[in-house]
Amino acid sequence: MNVAIIGCGYVGYAVAKYWKQNNDLVITATTTTTAKISALQEVANKVEIVEGSDNKSLKAVLQNQDVVLLSVGAKSADSYEETYLKTAENIVSVLKQNPTVKQLIYTASYSVYGDRNGDVVDEETPTAPDNTNGEILNKAEQILLSAQSENLRVCTLRLGGIYGEGRELVKIFSRAFGQTRPGNGEDITNWIHLDDIVGAIEFARREQLSGIYNLVDDAHLPSKELIGNLCQKYDKPDVVWDASQIKTSAYNSLVSNEKIKRAGYKLIHPQMIF
Repeated sequence: MNVAIIGCGYVGYAVAKYWKQNNDLVITATTTTTAKISALQEVANKVEIVEGSDNKSLKAVLQNQDVVLLSVGAKSADSYEETYLKTAENIVSVLKQNPTVKQLIYTASYSVYGDRNGDVVDEETPTAPDNTNGEILNKAEQILLSAQSENLRVCTLRLGGIYGEGRELVKIFSRAFGQTRPGNGEDITNWIHLDDIVGAIEFARREQLSGIYNLVDDAHLPSKELIGNLCQKYDKPDVVWDASQIKTSAYNSLVSNEKIKRAGYKLIHPQMIF
């Protein structure tokens, strides 16, 4: 089977490494950075420099592929439209002319649900992004889902916050220790370990899933508890929470992962690893 990974960064590289070690797959990996070529050559049969906005290059890469994993990441907040929206539009345009690709798997974000004041959301909950970049992510996802047809399955995995090897929680929250943070810390968090992202992508490929699936763990810890656990484990100074300051960047919702578990996926790390 021929598989192409469009966007071989933190997640894409891990998937390529897993597929290389565990499956009889012919892997094509793309990157926008020449410095990554040598590392990717160790986990992929072929490496291409491709910009998502380059329709011609995308068409060439996707020729004769069976499965496409789209796992791009914006380098800055200003590049969301180019990275996600333009790439989605071009992928769909290319796939309409491509009879070989049978499945598209897309790593999306739970942020499209917006701030729900801690309420439970699932795949049937209408999206309600609360900022411009969230709206771009939502639109890109809808464009990709619109490519679904009798010959093409489209699977969207809405990921929680990503952590794992090289991106440990203690590193992610290093700037928070000993600081004052806005809010009361009761906002619900949704995280997913890199191992489970790789595992769920392989599960989606193997089971030929289509549709939308939330991919978060079972923990759903409030921010105060999550960071408090890190402070205790690593002997870091406690965080002070100031409820008089408005927290402006929370995606406060409890994201249900029941659908993907009902489909048969078993989480490798159901609880958070500190």
